[in-house]
Amino acid sequence: MSGLAHRPFPVVLAAPSGTGKTTLARRLVERHADFTFSVSATTRPPREREQDGVDYHFIDRQTFEAMVESGELAEWAEVHGCLYGTPRAELERAADEGKHVILDIDVQGARQVRTNVPEAVLMFLLPPSIDDLMTRLSGRGTEAEAEVARRLKSALAELQAAAEFDFVVVNDDLERCLTAIRDIVEAEGFRAERAPGLEVELNGFRREIGRILEEAYPNISS
Repeated sequence: MSGLAHRPFPVVLAAPSGTGKTTLARRLVERHADFTFSVSATTRPPREREQDGVDYHFIDRQTFEAMVESGELAEWAEVHGCLYGTPRAELERAADEGKHVILDIDVQGARQVRTNVPEAVLMFLLPPSIDDLMTRLSGRGTEAEAEVARRLKSALAELQAAAEFDFVVVNDDLERCLTAIRDIVEAEGFRAERAPGLEVELNGFRREIGRILEEAYPNISS
């Protein structure tokens, strides 16, 4: 037997602002060759030094809306008048390369992924305490009060959605949180439904056992 191959799957990280999900996502990709980022599609114009197909897929609104209509996006949203989305083709490309796509998105995007990409694993990251969250949101006094209040309101709405996710991980220590995410992904990879060759492998075992019974135990195999 050659062993089972388990197809990689997208990993969604969602969290209130200030919880550290972007840092966690970057560390996972930097440290582990089987994690990668997808290249999002957007209607906003490229900034200086940004490259099409590397930083984003830069497309016009008509093309983006056509992708939405045809179901080519795993999730999408409009932010400040520009459209952003994750092409399904990026998820398929990563899986074909044997890599898990990390999606650093908000709760609304995670809900879309839940519907459109049911094999994805959704993780919600929590801060260790409200005091810690306040410290991160306030930027140690550098953020305006109105901005802190806006982020707190957003955090309140996002926290109410935590129970919708597959896993909830507390980011009380960066290294410990990275290890927890990695362990979850490894364990999820062994689910039977993620092994497309499982039935072929089982049939091989059945045939081999049947052969052994016939040859070595002919009088009792029946």
